[in-house]
Amino acid sequence: MLICGAPLSLVAQSHMPRILSLQERAALRDQILKERMETLLPTLMRENGIDLWLLIAEEYNEDPVMRTMLPATWLSARRKTILFIYDRGTTQGLELLAVARYNVGELFKAAWTPEQEPDQWKRLIQLIQERNPQRIGLNYSETFAHADGISHTEYENFMSRLPEPFKNRVVSAERLAVNWLETRTPTELMVFEQANRIAHTIIAEGLSESVIQPGVTTTNEVVWWYRERMAALTLQAWFHPTVDVQRPDQPLYAFSARPDGQTVIMPGDVLHIDLGFEYVGMHTDTQQMAYVLRPGETDMPDYLKKTLSVGNRAQDILTSHFKTGRTGNEILKLALEQAKKEGIQAQIYSHALGLHGHAAGPAIGMWDNQVHVPGTGEYPIRPNTAYAIELNVRVPIAEWQNKELRIMLEQPAVFRQDGKVQYLDGRQKEWILIPRKVQHVQP
Repeated sequence: MLICGAPLSLVAQSHMPRILSLQERAALRDQILKERMETLLPTLMRENGIDLWLLIAEEYNEDPVMRTMLPATWLSARRKTILFIYDRGTTQGLELLAVARYNVGELFKAAWTPEQEPDQWKRLIQLIQERNPQRIGLNYSETFAHADGISHTEYENFMSRLPEPFKNRVVSAERLAVNWLETRTPTELMVFEQANRIAHTIIAEGLSESVIQPGVTTTNEVVWWYRERMAALTLQAWFHPTVDVQRPDQPLYAFSARPDGQTVIMPGDVLHIDLGFEYVGMHTDTQQMAYVLRPGETDMPDYLKKTLSVGNRAQDILTSHFKTGRTGNEILKLALEQAKKEGIQAQIYSHALGLHGHAAGPAIGMWDNQVHVPGTGEYPIRPNTAYAIELNVRVPIAEWQNKELRIMLEQPAVFRQDGKVQYLDGRQKEWILIPRKVQHVQP
């Protein structure tokens, strides 16, 4: 049994990239929000032809977009929170109001005094009438849950009070909401790079002799070590990690059946880890592969080692088809066709990444749908957006009686303005070996 105590929470601490304190992270998040509001949102609103964007939510039933606009010290909306974003034009810029009795952070100024007008809805209507917007965006969508944040009750409450001349000006803000969520700023990308460096370090710590004793440690114990490690570093996991094993005497890894966690890790095993956490608003999502050395081995067998390059080639094929304006389905089709021509058995299921884990943006395949993803797969790719480049390849192993090994890789990357895909802190191109070689010890 793995002994999970305080010493293990300090594994390789000296090699961990700097992790900001919670206070520093809060300050940076507010700085990023201000930057996004000033430099990004005006352009997006004008591109989408929306001059008034309303976000309406109740405490603990927050609109996913609203959560990205709250100050870092607000962990949820308060009572009924109404954010009023009005575009006054290129000269005056955005007017940010909160139809609430108090400011929402430093950006949204309170625009409702209950002592003067007790009805919050009436105050909202007054503000609309005073500004006379031509298109009023509300967050409702059949395609993206991220852009479907207004509840049925709040929608009915608003529409029943909105004067008749304004009702035909109400439109879905789906595209605006998705654009807001998917677009990364330069500051966010610097944070995202560091977040992925932290992720790579944590993964390497867990897939090491410091945590794994072959013949003793179970995959579930390693999973919980990762949960404890992230918690110790004040990093919030956004999904429960997985650690699984592939061996020549076991069936091919199946996505429809999660590992039971009770497998004891043995020499000769191929390990796979899937881990993700949130850091300063950015969500990581990383999968890597490792090999457990047998007694006397100083390296893994060449017939296994070369399989990773097949996965890397599939990544190259996929990212080579990223082009502004192409839909997720178009990229999927082109990549799978090329992989097939090159004799690679690939499955592609990449997704947008950033302010959420499975984020707003184009879906590029699903593990159980490799043909055409309705809705999200029809959405076009845009520059300055981030993705989890997620896929697997199946490689027959002659030494395993031609049983297939599944190489599962995932690495965050940004689709840049220049049309190139850049991996954030790089991608795995060499196997992780357990245990690591001690440099001064020779066979």
